[in-house]
Amino acid sequence: MSPAGASLFDSGGRPLVEGFARVVAADTATAWLEPEQTSSCGGCASAAACGVKSGQGNRRLEARRFALANDCQLRVGERVVIGISEYALIRASATAYAIPLLCMMGAAVAAQLLTGRDGWAMAAAVAGLTAGLLIARLRAGRLQARGDLTPRYLRHARSGEECNDRGED
Repeated sequence: MSPAGASLFDSGGRPLVEGFARVVAADTATAWLEPEQTSSCGGCASAAACGVKSGQGNRRLEARRFALANDCQLRVGERVVIGISEYALIRASATAYAIPLLCMMGAAVAAQLLTGRDGWAMAAAVAGLTAGLLIARLRAGRLQARGDLTPRYLRHARSGEECNDRGED
């Protein structure tokens, strides 16, 4: 349990990225949280495609629910500040985007160099993307199993607290 004004660094000294979440279910052992959408959510150019304005926002938030150990006796309806290592976010992003992209491009370039035919390069790109997605899924599973992608409780959010507020008096 972290007190108010807790360190904004993980145990390895890497900075934490903070976010807000609301407790949607809790018992003595586990609290289920849903991340809050930021005020900018819905205001970007792709808002119509992301589901926020089309009424799919609630379903998407439900899909993003996550569990935390309820060491802090969190109760349903409470708003809390959670943190995840900046390094973990970078690793997760690289896993989700870089691995499939690099596998796809590598396979396409290799096929083009070996055969000189665009059709083979295109087929190799699809095969490389598929292999990259499988590799990324395995790596994400390992990151999740180690707990690298699990947010941690930092503190209760103060009334009216928004992003970049530290909650300090």
